[in-house]
Amino acid sequence: METFLQQVAHDLYQKTGGDFTDVAVVFPNKRAGLFFDEYLAKEADRPLWSPSYVSISELFRQSSDWTVGDPVKLVCDLYKIFREVTGSKETLDEFYFWGEMLIGDFDDADKNLVDTKALFSNLKDLNALMDDYDFLEEGQKEAISQFFKNFSINQVTELKQRFISLWDVLGDIYTQYRALLAGQKLAYEGMLYRRVIDELDIEQLSYKKYVFVGFNVLNKVEHRLFEKLNAAGKAWFYWDYDVFYLNKTPHEAGEFIRRNLRDFPSELPASFFDHLNHPKEVTFIESPTENGQVRYLPQWIRENLTEQEKETAVVLCNEALLQPVLHALPDNIRHINITMGFPLSQTPAYSFINSLMELHVAGYNATNGRYRFAEVLSLLRHSYTRQLSAMAEELEKTLIHDNRFYPLPSELKKDAVLELLFEPQTTNLGLCTLLGEALKQVAALYNKQGSGAGAAFDQLYRESLFKAYTLVNRFHTLVESGELTVQFPTLKRLLTRVLATASIPFHGEPAIGMQVMGVLETRNLDFRHLVLLSVNEGQLPKSGGDSSFIPYNLRKAFGMTTIEHKIAVYAYYFYRMIQRAEKVTMMYNTATDGINRGELSRFMLQFLIEWGYTVKRAHLEAAQSPQGSQPIVVEKTPEVMKRMQSLFDVRVNPKAVLSPSALNYYLDCPLKFYYRAVARLSLPDEVTGEIDSATFGTIFHDAAEHIYKDLTTHGKVINKDAIEALLKDEIRVQNYVDDAFKRLFFHVKPDEKPEYNGVQLINSAVIVKYIRQLLRNDLRHAPFTFVASEYPVFEPTEIQTPKGIIRSRIGGIIDRMDAKDNVLRIVDYKTGGDADIPANVESLFVPDKKRSNYIFQTFLYASLICKQLREKNDSRKVAPALLYIHRAASADYSPIVRMGEPRKSKEEVTDFAQHEEEFRGRLKELLEEIFHPDIPFRQTEIPEKCLYCDYKDLCKK
Repeated sequence: METFLQQVAHDLYQKTGGDFTDVAVVFPNKRAGLFFDEYLAKEADRPLWSPSYVSISELFRQSSDWTVGDPVKLVCDLYKIFREVTGSKETLDEFYFWGEMLIGDFDDADKNLVDTKALFSNLKDLNALMDDYDFLEEGQKEAISQFFKNFSINQVTELKQRFISLWDVLGDIYTQYRALLAGQKLAYEGMLYRRVIDELDIEQLSYKKYVFVGFNVLNKVEHRLFEKLNAAGKAWFYWDYDVFYLNKTPHEAGEFIRRNLRDFPSELPASFFDHLNHPKEVTFIESPTENGQVRYLPQWIRENLTEQEKETAVVLCNEALLQPVLHALPDNIRHINITMGFPLSQTPAYSFINSLMELHVAGYNATNGRYRFAEVLSLLRHSYTRQLSAMAEELEKTLIHDNRFYPLPSELKKDAVLELLFEPQTTNLGLCTLLGEALKQVAALYNKQGSGAGAAFDQLYRESLFKAYTLVNRFHTLVESGELTVQFPTLKRLLTRVLATASIPFHGEPAIGMQVMGVLETRNLDFRHLVLLSVNEGQLPKSGGDSSFIPYNLRKAFGMTTIEHKIAVYAYYFYRMIQRAEKVTMMYNTATDGINRGELSRFMLQFLIEWGYTVKRAHLEAAQSPQGSQPIVVEKTPEVMKRMQSLFDVRVNPKAVLSPSALNYYLDCPLKFYYRAVARLSLPDEVTGEIDSATFGTIFHDAAEHIYKDLTTHGKVINKDAIEALLKDEIRVQNYVDDAFKRLFFHVKPDEKPEYNGVQLINSAVIVKYIRQLLRNDLRHAPFTFVASEYPVFEPTEIQTPKGIIRSRIGGIIDRMDAKDNVLRIVDYKTGGDADIPANVESLFVPDKKRSNYIFQTFLYASLICKQLREKNDSRKVAPALLYIHRAASADYSPIVRMGEPRKSKEEVTDFAQHEEEFRGRLKELLEEIFHPDIPFRQTEIPEKCLYCDYKDLCKK
């Protein structure tokens, strides 16, 4: 296969005799020059000086003493003119993003040498004078007519009026903006190009001959340059095309090449460009997923990698696939060259900057001087913070343990690095300075590590730090000079946008190794074997057009860039890319996801229809390997039994206790009991602004406990007067709840005000409502004797096992006990759920989706209290009670537990002594089962118990 650049090199060598002293070769991009040198060297039998290589952009810039301005500064300057011309009070924040769009329109207009005076004239004048525009072709005149047909000037809506009022001053904005830039010898690219072509003196150019290689679409400025050089005899033109699409009219791939060949004939004969009319191996492969293509790529490379690896290329139509592709490359590749830059947004430097900006822009409240925990945590967990500060991990643990939702900066400044990172920044200059200093700290860390460091400190990340620092420093200069004056959040958006679009070039030798590239990088290059990934509609061609203030019909009428131009350009790239290849594989994704509609590219379909030779079709299938979850059984091996004894036998662990919660775990699911009570697996601590049901209940219990402590300060009897007085004092009730939040949720000092967010405020209000409901319920029950709250009750027990006796304790904390009329109530507060009515005591020990955990717990406490009363010869009855606060509003509500078979009369359990013996007997059997070495811990058979289980991901049931 003879490549296009080989043909050009041969012809150019013959024409010049190898003397390139006064020759400049102009490529659309720089990459082709590296390959071109290799081909020139093969033409000569002696060393020779290579020609100068320039891109078209460099050629224009070298011909002017002006410079292209910084994009951010260009928008700031445009904003000044915009305000002067329109008198608008619009802020730079509001203007910035469509200011970029306006500069894009000006740039396009200048590159296409548009008569801007005519384009930006008053719309009424434009309509009236349309017939006088002799410079317009018929198609362009028709486009203007179509615009005014759709945009009636006579029927003005508010939106149209806003458009017209701005359009009518665009000419002044354009003129004054260019004058402002000219005074600084600055320009946007189109402005510089237009000035160069207007003032160009061919004789002053540096070289005698300019060789233009591999161009396609030319804007008017480039076309004018080519005309002037051609007329002066200073230009040679080499166009790359194929007669297959050149001779088909209409065919978008050949649209611009036909025009170029007409105006600037090629130095190479047409016979060199007949490849697609001959058969080659072309395969279309459909993949069910985007990553499916990447997973197939190693197999394709192993089967198709050419002996000279540089003759094989992997082309990514979706450049987001670069990272997975790099990880998928097989070991048989000796060399690789990646022509695309690695996105800065996928490096730790980017995420570090982003975390810092989020902390100071969104995460800091200047009013109260506090940070939000989520942003603090994000920064503390970043790998760079961890490497810079030895205190970062410990600080994170402390904040989580203390549930510090809104920490003060002073709490976070544990060392010099954290002092730098957590010093509040509320100005643009302060933020830029902080980002720069933080990046320098990380760079110093890399320098200490040295070049022999591990993967975490490789060259790519070093480059990303330098790139990020350069961009941040650019903003620092603009802010410091007063050029950029935007609100704090806007600076963050601008920085994020610039950083997100930046990339880091890979280092390598382009002329060797398999090529991994984007579509644009394939210009002028040819490969024997080619695989294209993500050749989907929306990726090739790219979906959507650039935003523009200039309506489509006017763009078309004045010869500006339109979406048809862009589609034609991508069509050319597609056909040119495959025209010389011997083997072409195109893969596309059939899944519908976001903008990807799962369709093959229109170019693939067009090629399939018009080529005339066989195209192989194949599809990838994801190998299905469903993994059924195996039942989990934990045998009570000697090791497990030994651990259980160490946890639950008071002779080994004096604090050993089997709580009602642990026993409920076993009855619900033996395996859950093992995970929670034996293996002691628990969820990691985390700080969240959400209040779960357990925390909600804990705060309610704490507030209630402190209320009754205060009510019983001068005696255990609580009367109606005391409760009524408290009910009338709303602030006092709120203070009890606030104090509970401080102790249990915010972990702040008693004199510190809790910082509630919206959801927490709602929860606080609900708890206050529940407290008042509790008081109203007690008002109906008063007077009564308040015996205790949060009362610990434990009882030693001996558990018989085949291996001997386990001496343990059963018990827990009773929410509340009160007495009235010779009845001692065991009250358990419930802030959620519904009241259950078990059929009998036995049902509390039989696993079932409706088994009542709450009543089991209350009955267990009642049995312990019954025994204590007997031992004290106390004749009071024990009545277990479940007080469902959210259900207690009705006047006849009773918290006393009831039992009974369905559809039969129910019995109130006002004297638990009647059920104690049966309960204790079944409890003894349960304990013996738990500690029996031959009964393993198994998963529950009741799926409802798995819905909200903490261990369902581990269990996979």
